[in-house]
Amino acid sequence: SAARSIVNDAIADPTPTNASLARYMATEAFNAVAGEAIQMHGGIAITWESDIQFYFKRAHGSAQLLGSSREHLRRLEAEVLH
Repeated sequence: SAARSIVNDAIADPTPTNASLARYMATEAFNAVAGEAIQMHGGIAITWESDIQFYFKRAHGSAQLLGSSREHLRRLEAEVLH
């Protein structure tokens, strides 16, 4: 996947720009997959009977911990404009 490739590039060449891009891509991918899993499994996915709710909560928690997508896009934009 694109997110995996970008994260691997950031590991190989750890720069602030690569880290920000990797965080953005990984966060977006995780949120998309968790959201799709919720949609695919319907109401059961957000109940205690399903582990999908843990991934969904972790995706949103990780976004808060690592910074929002908007924040990383602003950082990348500032880097490109300089």
